[in-house]
Amino acid sequence: MAGRRARTGRGWDASPPRSGDGDVAPRPRRGRGGRTDETERETTPSPPRDEAEVAREICLRQLAVRPRTRAELAGALAKRGISDEVSVEVLDRYDEVGIIDDAAFARAWVSSRHAGKGLARRALAVELRRRGVDGEVAGEALDELDEDTEAETARALAERKLRTARGAPDAVFRRVVGMLARKGYPPGVAIRAVKDALAAQSAEAAEFAEQVDADALAEAEGEFDR
Repeated sequence: MAGRRARTGRGWDASPPRSGDGDVAPRPRRGRGGRTDETERETTPSPPRDEAEVAREICLRQLAVRPRTRAELAGALAKRGISDEVSVEVLDRYDEVGIIDDAAFARAWVSSRHAGKGLARRALAVELRRRGVDGEVAGEALDELDEDTEAETARALAERKLRTARGAPDAVFRRVVGMLARKGYPPGVAIRAVKDALAAQSAEAAEFAEQVDADALAEAEGEFDR
C-alpha cells in the first residue's frame, strides 16, 4: 500500500512560502505596536510654506463664502498671524486685478440690503462703516438710493406691518414708526409713511391719521435724536 501523500495547500500543514532561491521568505520585522520598520522610518519634514501663499489661501477661502472688503480680509489675515508687510502685498495685488473692489462691494451691499431688508441710508451707512468701507466710497454707493425710493420702501414696510398689527391706532402708530426708525428711516419719512398707510387701512385708522401732524412730530423726533 502506497504511503499517504503529504497534504498540501492552505491547511494546517501548508509549507511556508519560499523565495526564488529556495529559502524561506523572510517575514518583515515588526517594531513596537506591531508596526513594521517601514512605518518607523522618519520622513523628511516638509519645508515651511511661503507666508504669501498662506495669505492668498486665507483670502480665497473668505471670498468663497461672500464678497469681502479689503478691511475684512486684512482682519482675517491678522487673526491668522500674517505679517502686515505680506498682508499689504497680497491685498494690493488683489486690488490691482479686481478681486477686491470696495466700491463694487458697497453698491451691491446697498442694493441688496435695501431690497431684502428694507434698510434706509442711515442704517446702510453704519453697516458699511463696520465693514471698513471708506466714507467717500460708501457715500457714492448710498447716493444711488434716492429719497423717493426710500419713501416708497418705508410706505411698503408700514403697510405690510399694519396687516398684522393689533391694538389702538395710536399704539400701532408708535410701534410701526419705531420699526421704521430701527431700519434707519428719518423721523419725517417714517411718520409720513405710517400716516399714509394708516389712512388707507380703515375708517378708524384714517380718522386717527387725519389728526397726526407729521411735520410737528418729525421736528420733535429730530430734536430728540440730537
